[in-house]
Amino acid sequence: HECAKVRHACKGHAQCRVPLAGYLCRQQQHPMKFFIDTASLAQIKEAQDLGVLDGVTTNPSLMAKEGISGHDRVMKHYVDICNIVDGDVSAEVIATDYAGMIKEGEDLAALHPNIVVKVPMTRDGVKAIKYFTGKGIKTNCTLVFSAGQALLAAKAGATYVSPFVGRLDDVSTDGVQLIEQIRVIYDNYGYGTEILAASIRHPMHIIQCAEVGADVATCPLSAITALFDHPLTTIGLEKFLADHKKAATAVKA
Repeated sequence: HECAKVRHACKGHAQCRVPLAGYLCRQQQHPMKFFIDTASLAQIKEAQDLGVLDGVTTNPSLMAKEGISGHDRVMKHYVDICNIVDGDVSAEVIATDYAGMIKEGEDLAALHPNIVVKVPMTRDGVKAIKYFTGKGIKTNCTLVFSAGQALLAAKAGATYVSPFVGRLDDVSTDGVQLIEQIRVIYDNYGYGTEILAASIRHPMHIIQCAEVGADVATCPLSAITALFDHPLTTIGLEKFLADHKKAATAVKA
């Protein structure tokens, strides 16, 4: 297998990481996806217009930030998001008990084919993921902070698992290292669950997650747009334009 050849090519170089070898093999299947983490329709439209958006993640806090409350308004807002983006849209259940999650999840999934039911990493949450998997409903297991939790989500058949990179960094734990660890485990056993790096705070988080093989990064718009910026790009463009203007002036003279 080509992946195995790459995996064993390195003889212990300090910067070489096994997950990178696994990613070289998986890269043939699909590129890294960019989701925007917001409930703002304006920001979603802006990200969509950039041409690089693959999906959206939301949660109750993001809905509240946009002033969206009440069952009917929230459900309509999810549909509005789905009508903007041609990709998966994570919609989170509020219930914490199994029966409640099932009821809410089925209602959410019925809204639009792009809806992914977001479920918390709890015992009842994992049970609900197993149920939804059996029904062909896509799921996103959220609030994941350990490799063991990610393993349970994958075994239950989650479509996505969401490790929170930034929140781990906040408590002096390496969030990117968790992405790396999950990548190794999933590649070891061929789990189809996609690693959705969440709680992304800045553009370097995106780059680091890409390096270790995250399938998806869900980010604020500011982190995505920051990837465009580099001072040398700005300086170079200004020089090109100045030289063009100088040459055009010389021709006229």
